Amino acid sequence: MELKVLVDNNTIIDRYFLGEPAVSFLIRDDETKILFDVGYSEIFIKNALQMNESLRDINYVVLSHGHNDHTGGLVPLARFYAEAKAENINYIDPTIIAHPDTFSYKEYDGSDIGSMLDGNKVGKYFTTRLVREPMWITDNIVFLGEIARGNDFENTDPIGKCEKSDVMIDDYVKDDSAIVYKSHQGLVVITGCSHAGICNIIEYAKKVCGENRIADVIGGFHLIAPGKTQVEGTLKYFEAQHIKNIHPCHCTGLKYKIQLSKSTNVIDVGVGLSLHYQ
Repeated sequence: MELKVLVDNNTIIDRYFLGEPAVSFLIRDDETKILFDVGYSEIFIKNALQMNESLRDINYVVLSHGHNDHTGGLVPLARFYAEAKAENINYIDPTIIAHPDTFSYKEYDGSDIGSMLDGNKVGKYFTTRLVREPMWITDNIVFLGEIARGNDFENTDPIGKCEKSDVMIDDYVKDDSAIVYKSHQGLVVITGCSHAGICNIIEYAKKVCGENRIADVIGGFHLIAPGKTQVEGTLKYFEAQHIKNIHPCHCTGLKYKIQLSKSTNVIDVGVGLSLHYQ
């Protein structure tokens, strides 16, 4: 499996890519290509072209959750395919895989922070598979669906409000999910923002895949301004896991990368990074 970072807050030095506070990864497993999140704008398309990567042969677009820094690129992606169709350029119509709440209206302090395309609109541009249960995309890659929240130190506070049955309620981001690759060395956990809790996600990945070895974790760990309880619980968890490498990025502050590095090898991430797993 190959993973290329199309969007992150940082870019690899001496490479001319664009960055933004968002996430998008391009994943290839044999003949299957997956776009995991689409960032905030159209820069994932520009960066992919700069890497000589085609986005016209994407089989699946997997969305980690419904916030606009992970779904904002859906509008330019729909335009990208519409232009290909108009110019008679061959392309695959990708299927979007996401949690059913991904396209619900979300706001924070009164500002819209959700997807620009709601559930009705997105269905006019893409085939969608909205699932709560784990869904195997290939023999080795699974979308986890709704993450079980089993500890008492993560996901304790809501992130704004979301619309549920025409009522605005506290949003604990039940749609936050991840994908996992089963490598020979163990599981590779790929996250967006980890609103469900990075430790909850890893534990659920173990359960779904029937594997306790973790080879790598890449993505946002939701550690920008965490509370004391979350920090202590997370650090204690990683100390006990003995994970060889992690690639925290996006919504992971430098302070917490440094603290995590005391128990595991923290590797820097930026647009242009390419990772390979067997």
